[in-house]
Amino acid sequence: MSIFAYNGGAVLAMKGDGCVAIASDNRFGTQFNTIARNNVKHHQVGSKVFVGLPGLETDNQTLLAKIKFRLKMFKLREEREMPVEAVTAMLGNLLYSHRFGSFFVEPVIAGIDEKGKSYITGFDCIGCACSPDDFIVTGTAQDSLLGTCESMFKPNMNADELFEVVSQALMASLDRDCLAGWGATVTILKNTGECITRQIKTRLD
Repeated sequence: MSIFAYNGGAVLAMKGDGCVAIASDNRFGTQFNTIARNNVKHHQVGSKVFVGLPGLETDNQTLLAKIKFRLKMFKLREEREMPVEAVTAMLGNLLYSHRFGSFFVEPVIAGIDEKGKSYITGFDCIGCACSPDDFIVTGTAQDSLLGTCESMFKPNMNADELFEVVSQALMASLDRDCLAGWGATVTILKNTGECITRQIKTRLD
């Protein structure tokens, strides 16, 4: 088993019209043993920025602490929040600086940029970024997530349509992955700054 899959997990980010969604499962486990089902894998690090961290849980927590530290230092110096494009550059540099002993994490960033448009970016473990125009999937359920998202994605969805598509794609995919699931959390971020988080019930087996 890959060390990236040791704790399981799945993260999905998808663009809408003036909104963006990021969702993840709630399971925490070690290989096939489930320990808890309240482990949300995406975190709000700015008023319009979320970061999703699927991978080894110890590295997830270390990387999240380093991200928050850098964002707080930026806000202290600049007296403003770091925009989502700058968060992308910062996280890519952080991951690449640890390339000889990399974090076993493949982060996802979702947010609203300074023009009010939806923004998503994914990374590999050494900081190589990819910014598609539709969605990003990562984690142990990424194979099934890729298929369901490709079949259900539509451009220019509003917030309600985006929530429905993300929820249905995530639930369908989690049924096909024994290392992720046990409930899911979906967050919709609008360009007005409004943030809506909902819990989804999924199979608990």
